[in-house]
Amino acid sequence: MRKNIYSPISKRIVHKLKLARKQAGLDQKQVAKHLGVTQSLVSKIESGQVRLDVTQLLELARLYQKHVTFFLEQ
Repeated sequence: MRKNIYSPISKRIVHKLKLARKQAGLDQKQVAKHLGVTQSLVSKIESGQVRLDVTQLLELARLYQKHVTFFLEQ
């Protein structure tokens, strides 16, 4: 398994994270406030510079009103 944060799987997940955020009508600052993190961290997650852990992905799925499989499906 590749561990590169720029792997095709990681790229697909971050693309879907950005898409879901926009579909939810939220900007990065709003997401950051909800998560209790900085907007800079949200930006790094969405650009693939930082990987999410499972709990963060679940929290974002709830925030964006998406099932977690939305982010994992091809």
